[in-house]
Amino acid sequence: MAVERVGPPSVAGEREMLRAFLDFHRATLALKCEGLSDEELRRTSMPPSTLSLLGLVRHMAEVERTWFRRVIGKEDVPLVWSPEGDYQAAYDASGSSGAEAFAAWQAEVEHSRRIERAAESLDVTAYQPRWGEEVSLRLVMLHMMHEYARHNGHADLLREGVYGTVGV
Repeated sequence: MAVERVGPPSVAGEREMLRAFLDFHRATLALKCEGLSDEELRRTSMPPSTLSLLGLVRHMAEVERTWFRRVIGKEDVPLVWSPEGDYQAAYDASGSSGAEAFAAWQAEVEHSRRIERAAESLDVTAYQPRWGEEVSLRLVMLHMMHEYARHNGHADLLREGVYGTVGV
């Protein structure tokens, strides 16, 4: 999988800027995983943590699905890896392959992009049941950047442990 990461523009409208930064963070996660085997992607960090790069990719597929499809899109779809709604299930990548996880993640990213582009504005709101309140698409996009940024930091450490470098 060849990953292209395009830097966000220095000057743009709010929506274009949010899209660009979110896509930059998405590409960063993919780059941190690029060139690794399934075994390397499944390698966990230091005990007792079970966190792995593959687990992060699976987790981000769930996060994309939840915020864009389930919240903003109001789709009644289960989580990708847990019909019971257990968000922690995605982190267990022991029986997963890179191909399966990346296909699911990329599919969810495409759904997210479609939902965001179809929304009339960043002011569109939807109910987030876990928070018990209405949230705007603007908040969702900012939250997603925060989520990726946090996990890309984790990915730096995981990549370093697997390959000896932090990646890009």
